Amino acid sequence: MINVGFGGSCHWCTEAIFQSLVGVTEVLQGWIDGSEAVIVIFDENVISLATLIEIHLATHSCTSEHSLRGKYRSAVYTNELGDTAQRIINGLQRDYKQPIITQVLPLGEFRLNNPQYLNYYYRDPQKPFCENIVKPKLNFLLERFGKYTRMGVQK
Repeated sequence: MINVGFGGSCHWCTEAIFQSLVGVTEVLQGWIDGSEAVIVIFDENVISLATLIEIHLATHSCTSEHSLRGKYRSAVYTNELGDTAQRIINGLQRDYKQPIITQVLPLGEFRLNNPQYLNYYYRDPQKPFCENIVKPKLNFLLERFGKYTRMGVQK
C-alpha cells in the first residue's frame, strides 16, 4: 500500500471523491501543514498514482489562484514519490489551457479531523452541503472517471 496526500478543495469533497475510487483502501481527512487535505492509502496494483493525480486535478480548481488558497492549498503531498508526481502533473498540463498551480510538497504534519466530520458525505449524503456541493463533484467523477469508481449513479 502507498499513501499520498491531496489538497485543493474542501476536505469533505476531497474525502468523498477518493473514498469513491476502487483501489483506495483508506482516506484520512484533516489538515496537512495547516491546509485542508486528505491522505489516501491505495493499492497501486488496482489504481495508479497517475490516475489519482489526474482525478485530483480534474475535481478541484487546479489552475485557479484565489483568496482561500492558504486554507485550500492545491497540492500533492508525498515523501517518496515527489519527482514522479511532478512528472505526472507536467504531463497533464496539456489538458489545461491555464497553468496548473498544484504544487508537489513534502508530506508534512497531518492532523486528523474531529470524528463527527469524518466520512462526512457517506455518513449523511442528504445534508444540504452534501447535496449542493459534494454530490455534483461525485456526479462529475462518475461521468468522467466512472471506470475507476465503486459508486452507483448519484441522481
